[in-house]
Amino acid sequence: MTLPTRRTQVKICGITNLNDACCAAEAGADLLGFILFPKSPRHVTSVQVAAITQAIRSELGARAPRMVGIFVNESADRVQTVLDAAHLDLAQLHGDEPPDEVRRLHPRAFKAICPQTPNEAKAALLTYGHTFSSNEAQPQLLLDAYHPHRFGGTGLQADLAVARSVASDCRLLLAGGLAPETVGAAIKAVRPWGVDVSSGVEQAKGIKDHARVRAFIQAARGEP
Repeated sequence: MTLPTRRTQVKICGITNLNDACCAAEAGADLLGFILFPKSPRHVTSVQVAAITQAIRSELGARAPRMVGIFVNESADRVQTVLDAAHLDLAQLHGDEPPDEVRRLHPRAFKAICPQTPNEAKAALLTYGHTFSSNEAQPQLLLDAYHPHRFGGTGLQADLAVARSVASDCRLLLAGGLAPETVGAAIKAVRPWGVDVSSGVEQAKGIKDHARVRAFIQAARGEP
């Protein structure tokens, strides 16, 4: 008997407005990401996020994507407060947060890592493994491209060999330089739990190109 192929989860990140959120949700995104890091060009406030998340859930009900807030080096208490105020499901911790801080937010948080080598990626698995949620509807780690000074959103491509070294050991959300033209090959190379895109589907920083959003999701799902 042939087992059914698991559907690759898709996260559209860097959402800044309701129009883009509606496009991504209606196109079939599983997760929407909102960047709550003030230094990001895609930064949104908790008030803005709350308005978007409530509108999407009101429109789509149970079909609404899971809502993810992206935080950088915030305290667990602060993250929890924003999660509740903005009506977010999950926190993506994209800074230098130690395992204890991630664990304090369990099961509503997962860690982003930016390893340069397979050994660094394996070390991250050991470091953060005890923070992993058993909920199969959410990732356990996000792997992004390494940059010495910036916390994601660089448009640089993640090292697929490094990603592949951990994808079989956790529910990995693959980020870093993905686009409609490249996501299919990346999925074949890594076999991640899901894929994450921001700049690869933009017409300008913080503004999505709706045709590219739809094309990305179709390519990730292997649809013509």
